[in-house]
Amino acid sequence: MEVEVEAAKVGNIVEFDGMRGKVEKVNENSVIVDITINDNFDEHEMFEKTVVNHKRYKIIEA
Repeated sequence: MEVEVEAAKVGNIVEFDGMRGKVEKVNENSVIVDITINDNFDEHEMFEKTVVNHKRYKIIEA
């Protein structure tokens, strides 16, 4: 039996892999998040946005 995962909405803040991101787009199986909201974003050589599967994040601010 598959558990239904509540999908985030555009504008929600989600947490995943110890990071936070602001949801910019919701897809069928994932969300696109802006991770520049992290305080230590500049320390990491990362892209500004990333894709996160619905099963891998937790909504922390709706």
